[in-house]
Amino acid sequence: MDHPESLAEHRGGTHPPALTTPPATVPAPRPGHREGRGARAAWRAVRPSERLCHGTGAVLTLSGLAHLVVFAVDGGPWDGPVSWRKPVTFGLSFGLTLIALTWVTSYLRVGARLRTALLVVFAADCVVEVGGITLQAWRRVPSHLNMETAFDTAVSMTLAVGGGVLVVLLTVFAVASFRNRPAGPTGMPLAVRSGFAILLVALLSGAAMIARGVVLTRTGHQEAAYHSTAPLKPLHGVSLHAVLVLPALAGLLSRTSWSGRTQLRIMYAAVGCWSATVLGAAAWAVLTW
Repeated sequence: MDHPESLAEHRGGTHPPALTTPPATVPAPRPGHREGRGARAAWRAVRPSERLCHGTGAVLTLSGLAHLVVFAVDGGPWDGPVSWRKPVTFGLSFGLTLIALTWVTSYLRVGARLRTALLVVFAADCVVEVGGITLQAWRRVPSHLNMETAFDTAVSMTLAVGGGVLVVLLTVFAVASFRNRPAGPTGMPLAVRSGFAILLVALLSGAAMIARGVVLTRTGHQEAAYHSTAPLKPLHGVSLHAVLVLPALAGLLSRTSWSGRTQLRIMYAAVGCWSATVLGAAAWAVLTW
């Protein structure tokens, strides 16, 4: 007769160890493969309208850089109503601003359809502005405030109307940034709102330059109209790109290990310095007007 312990063993109390197979060796991903796949996935996640704006902005920026090479080869004056400076600076400025605004407006609490429509119109307007300025530079005639011929008048008025469209579009974005607090990391709401507020100064100074120049042109002072914009150019340039730099700074600070309080202090200091520069440029414009 079997012993009880022997029966328990026989019925399943003890089993031979199960055979295990070693895990299959998984090849390590190639360096950069995962990052490249992530970048492609992120690009596919971008809306078609945003891709259009990014691509258009890149083309305009490259156009500005290309005309910098043209200036280096062809020479000529950098200042004045007829120079390669305008296609360079306007190409770079409009291209970078279009790319920046496409990103910055993603933090605004506005409807997707409204944002898409505004961005597409803004991109088209940027192309018209840079295209008209570049065309006139190659024709060796002034682009803005030029009423010498019917064609020049048409180009000049198109640029003026385009400037008005820019004012309306960017004002809508600016109002949206103040109606509802923008999203984003610490410091981003402050950066977006401050950038748009300073951008409004650029729009107002640009409108003032066009208005004064048109008045001088209509009263027969064509040459004076070309030089009438000089006092406001520093103010216009300084206040134009705060909406690009300040949000970029907030984005960089969000990637650091610094506390939220430290990030906010840096952002307030940056906004204060930029505002002081704008006030200085405004004072210079008033004194030299």
